[in-house]
Amino acid sequence: MEEKFTELRRLLARVGDLNAAADVLEWDQETYMPPGAAAVRAQQIATLRKLAHEYLTADEIGNLLSDLSAQLNGHAPDSLEASLIRVSRRDYDRATRVPARLIAEMAEAVGLAKHAWKMARETNAFDTFAPHLERLVELNLQKAEALGYEDRLYDALLDEYELGMRTSDVERIFESLRAELVPIVQAIAEQPQPDDSFLHRHFDSRKQWNFTLEVLRDLGYDFNRGRQDVSAHPFSTSFAITDVRVTTRVNENYFPTALFGSMHEAGHAMYEQGIDPSLERTPLAAGTSLGMHESQSRLWENQVGRSLAFWTHYYPKLRQIFPEQLSDVSLEAFHRALNRVQPSLIRVEADEVTYNLHIMLRFELENALVERQIAIRDLPDLWNARMEEYLGILPDSDANGVLQDIHWSLGTLGYFPTYALGNLMSAQLFGQAKEDVPDLDDQIASGRFDGLLGWLREHVHRYGRELTATQILERATGEGLQARSWLAYIRARYSHIYPGAF
Repeated sequence: MEEKFTELRRLLARVGDLNAAADVLEWDQETYMPPGAAAVRAQQIATLRKLAHEYLTADEIGNLLSDLSAQLNGHAPDSLEASLIRVSRRDYDRATRVPARLIAEMAEAVGLAKHAWKMARETNAFDTFAPHLERLVELNLQKAEALGYEDRLYDALLDEYELGMRTSDVERIFESLRAELVPIVQAIAEQPQPDDSFLHRHFDSRKQWNFTLEVLRDLGYDFNRGRQDVSAHPFSTSFAITDVRVTTRVNENYFPTALFGSMHEAGHAMYEQGIDPSLERTPLAAGTSLGMHESQSRLWENQVGRSLAFWTHYYPKLRQIFPEQLSDVSLEAFHRALNRVQPSLIRVEADEVTYNLHIMLRFELENALVERQIAIRDLPDLWNARMEEYLGILPDSDANGVLQDIHWSLGTLGYFPTYALGNLMSAQLFGQAKEDVPDLDDQIASGRFDGLLGWLREHVHRYGRELTATQILERATGEGLQARSWLAYIRARYSHIYPGAF
């Protein structure tokens, strides 16, 4: 068995290397690539993705997986051998159901769509992006049919990002969250709002950039194995455990954009940097699900980054950097402003309380597209109508509405619900960390994050895909996914910001 297992790892590493090379090209596409290279770059990426798919679905890997699966007696279910074979078998089975032609077409379509999305967003012209989105929806429908599903077509797409989750599960979770959130949002709306006008003063972009770098280093993001760049939409990407990069965007007239974008993506990146090195160049060297991945970004961005403890340490430094903007603002006023609950057009800038409403909106439209209940051309109007219904605001442009997020141009239908699932997981994990590390708030207030990062390394990061998200939650907290912890966290934090609402 040992010889076959070694051979399997070698072949899987080859697949991983090809995908990593494609990832590098995609990272460059979002950061430094000249616009004129879009068409050729799409073809280059398509070639690499097609080769990786062909290698993964080769009979050689299929035969090895069959032989090794029959020889697993005596190996613990969560052993490296059993985990690698189980996860690789699932990847292989899914990949063999999707023809290489479709993989290549999707990769090329995504390459073109991302460029079209950028142009459409810059010019506020949805029609520029619409045909590309229509093509991506059609390719996703073909993919879902190839993968198969028992109940609803969207299930096949969702399962790719959150193993075992079903469309009906998401609908049920969102319905229960909505029932709790609406009264909270309504109660807060009746309270006096904190003044946040000073957050919209002019903050020099270079000074903001340097401040984000200092914070990321303090959190534990390893710049020896990563870097930060600028992109239209913040993202993180991993080429290896030793090379995990982040991007952010800077708004000189709204301070939170760059810092919280950086902290969010660093949360993703530190997850990937914390995976057990023994899993390198295997399919296990990645986050176990996008919900769990999002739990890490939201935890660092919100539970840590918007906490009073965090700013007890960093606010004096920030005032030194921006004395003209903040000399007349107290720590308490600054903290209250950062946690102001106010419906916003842009999801990535939404407050914690209303954030999930953005997820619900996009999930509902996305599922309706997949089930052919709505047409692409109607998306801008439908988007605006639901924004007004759910959040009480109307987008002033498609750039700030239906075109605000890059995700549809990536072809990742089924992805978006994981943002809300990650919210729930983040509070559940952070609550357990505070129980296990009683002085965690004091550590954060003194600018020390090794206690929290160490806890996450031990209970979440190191496993990669060896364990599912449910298994990680159950081992770390003693129970599976639940909304109770997140709702309790929201009530605890915002009762201090809006005491009259609770």
